[in-house]
Amino acid sequence: MSEALNFTVGGLLEDMAQRFPENDALVYPDRGLRLSYAQFNSQCDRIARGLLAMGVKKGDHLSIWATNVPEWVLLQFASAKIGAVLVTVNTSYKSAELEYILNQSDSSMLFLVQGFKDTDYVETVYEVVPEVKSCQGAALASEKLPYLKRVVFIGGQTPTGMINFAELETLAEQVPEQQLAEVKATLDEHDVINMQYTSGTTGFPKGVMLTHHNIVNNGFNIGECMKFTEQDRLCIPVPFFHCFGCVLGVMACVTHASTMVPVETFIPEQVLKTIEAEKCTAVHGVPTMFIAELEHPNFEKYDLSTLRSGIMAGSPCPIEVMKRVIRDMNCSEITIAYGQTEASPVITQTRTDDPIELRVATVGRALPNVEVKIVDIETGATLPPGKQGELCTRGYLVMKGYYKMPEATAAAIDAENWLHTGDLAVMDENGYCKITGRIKNMIIRGGENIYPREIEEFLYTHPAVSDVQVYGVPDRKFGEQVMAAVKLKEGVTVAEDDIKEFCKGRIANYKIPRYVKFVDEYPMTASGKIQKFKLREMAIRDLQLEDDARIETA
Repeated sequence: MSEALNFTVGGLLEDMAQRFPENDALVYPDRGLRLSYAQFNSQCDRIARGLLAMGVKKGDHLSIWATNVPEWVLLQFASAKIGAVLVTVNTSYKSAELEYILNQSDSSMLFLVQGFKDTDYVETVYEVVPEVKSCQGAALASEKLPYLKRVVFIGGQTPTGMINFAELETLAEQVPEQQLAEVKATLDEHDVINMQYTSGTTGFPKGVMLTHHNIVNNGFNIGECMKFTEQDRLCIPVPFFHCFGCVLGVMACVTHASTMVPVETFIPEQVLKTIEAEKCTAVHGVPTMFIAELEHPNFEKYDLSTLRSGIMAGSPCPIEVMKRVIRDMNCSEITIAYGQTEASPVITQTRTDDPIELRVATVGRALPNVEVKIVDIETGATLPPGKQGELCTRGYLVMKGYYKMPEATAAAIDAENWLHTGDLAVMDENGYCKITGRIKNMIIRGGENIYPREIEEFLYTHPAVSDVQVYGVPDRKFGEQVMAAVKLKEGVTVAEDDIKEFCKGRIANYKIPRYVKFVDEYPMTASGKIQKFKLREMAIRDLQLEDDARIETA
């Protein structure tokens, strides 16, 4: 077992800036921004002093609602240097969700960009906190959000009642470097430094409390699995607000003095362009991102020969897509990672030198210093290799808990500190795991347990299928029936019966989808997780199964 790293997030960056001062740390080719590790560290220190000048103290909660802009990464390290907790807000949230997060997290500051897609963030803030408009630079006083004192704008012209992010660098002049050094000396690596809200695929989002120790060590081990060095350059098109961006992306790079090359918002061709322009050696993405890149009409025009590694994660990785990424994107050492926010987030990962069979068929084995076991969902007993049960994990990676939710924390982490993931898995005798589904996603049809993942992997082998999601819908006779939402490859037409016919004789009859729906897109969280519960709700409505659904819940 390797030794754990004992750095704070800020201490880690300072160490890298000393050891690799001239190495590129953060690069935005479109903005002409290129910061070395020495420059990046120095700028983070200035922002940290600016935060101190604004009265931010160790333990304060700062929310950020922004796409992958440079200020996001600067704030991640600047807030860590003074022990403030960065609360990450999903870029797809609307007013009710923003209000919930600001309120539940007790955030004293909100950092935001102008907006994303169809949401104007500034107008949304005025709607949620109308007092912002009239506070004229003074501290906010909101009855609804008593903790919130400042709103900081990232961008050009500053909206009424907000402060511009650029002012932090000016305010830094008021705080001597010695004062920042004194604050740094009070920090402990086991302090909470980051709060990520679970994506809300079920129930209200919960604030997952992660420490310096959690994310520094997870980031380091993730980078090790990809064999990262200071020579690597990672294209990061996944959102920073999610662990995929700020841990698998940012922390995996900074723990190895590798270069971060973010893409501000996911546009398939922009990713291809960035990889070519910056000679990236690695790229991250959820399967839907890789599919969009591979199927882009200009895909062949781009030189991706520098690519070597990266991570596909966030949702189950189709075997056929994985093979194309290896073959057509030159990612011969691409890895699969599996985990959840509560585990900082990666639990298992394939290694670059794993045989291709393991890299396309499993989610790898436990990271260093991490324990994994599979338990019986009824009895909790540890199961032998080859038996399906719930995947549990223990070690440095387990969260401190859910913020202000002790009961939910106790339900997730047992008395022996095992985190229960709620995911069904099978582990082989060498520790390699296959995720077979969510406990909640399991379909029970006429007493038969059906695991959607198995049917999805089969349907991916159909030549017309680009992507597929399988889920259960209520049925009066059998309790549940199998339904598949299928995305077809461009320019291809097949009928519902063709899909069913393809299954006949190849998978058990009870697994063949009773319903097939062709779709252009799936309802998704901003972090790329497909929301199967929404697909199910739509199906109940479209197929008029409301009465069957009532029987199911009675």
